[in-house]
Amino acid sequence: MIDKSEWVWMPHAGHFICGHLCRFKLNTRVGRWIVSTVGEYDPGKAVRKITGQAGFSEIGCGRLYETMVFPASKSDNPCCPWTIESGVNIDFAGYNDPGLAYEGHLAMCDKWCRIDELPKKEEEHDLP
Repeated sequence: MIDKSEWVWMPHAGHFICGHLCRFKLNTRVGRWIVSTVGEYDPGKAVRKITGQAGFSEIGCGRLYETMVFPASKSDNPCCPWTIESGVNIDFAGYNDPGLAYEGHLAMCDKWCRIDELPKKEEEHDLP
């Protein structure tokens, strides 16, 4: 288990191609993993005018916030000493409330700081 004092908090979105347009960003390295939560996606006035949407846009189907977990890799960037190793997430949760997104981020950090290896997938069975 990785002690909370060893968690590394980074000041940017860890995932989502438009993460820089999100107002809510939590990005934490816990052991071998990066836990990234983004939300409050604001694509700007021009997009809102075209779509007629007020407020924040969904970050995914039916959600305004999401948390994803990825394997971590060491980075040479002093601001962000850890980066996502691959774009394939290994855990996920979605939310529609900022408080739940924050709590969900912490819960995911707690969960993954205890896991040292990727969970094994069930064997795939050949279909007849």
